[in-house]
Amino acid sequence: MATATASATSKPALCPACGYKNAASATRCVSCGASFDGPKSRADIARARQLGQNGFSVLWCAIALVVLTVLTAALVIGLPMVVTALDFEGSNGMLVSIPVWFLGGLLIGMISPGRTFIEPVVACLFVAIPTVGYLASGQTVRTMPLFMYIIMALIGVMFTLIGSYLGERIQMGPPPKPAE
Repeated sequence: MATATASATSKPALCPACGYKNAASATRCVSCGASFDGPKSRADIARARQLGQNGFSVLWCAIALVVLTVLTAALVIGLPMVVTALDFEGSNGMLVSIPVWFLGGLLIGMISPGRTFIEPVVACLFVAIPTVGYLASGQTVRTMPLFMYIIMALIGVMFTLIGSYLGERIQMGPPPKPAE
């Protein structure tokens, strides 16, 4: 009789990912391997919610567009005009653009309020298109096919995302120490 009441009280645990019925004592789904361990406290839930993007800010996208445009124009176009020993044409210009966009994303991520790490990426897409056009049209010695410019521009966009995310993490500061 005791086993009948024990089996009636222990309901099978439904997997939140696939819906498979698992034993009540299971910590992972037998079917898909998803963990049943959710956030352990309200602080964990708040921290998980805090790391996500809240919305899209057109204002910060415009600010990021201005910052990335100025940085790219200054370092890829302006610096070789001032220092004649530098020549950022073709592939060298794209190799300089990638860290410039990373630093621009890092800067925007650090100064923008809230979670804004998508805005610099969108701005970088708008900056990368004319940069690719400018560098591809002016190549003489260090030539690359157009698809390589596009791939390197997409790598730069990816590094902008990494930079803006790191900027947001720097802005948040160190995680709070758990109370003991």
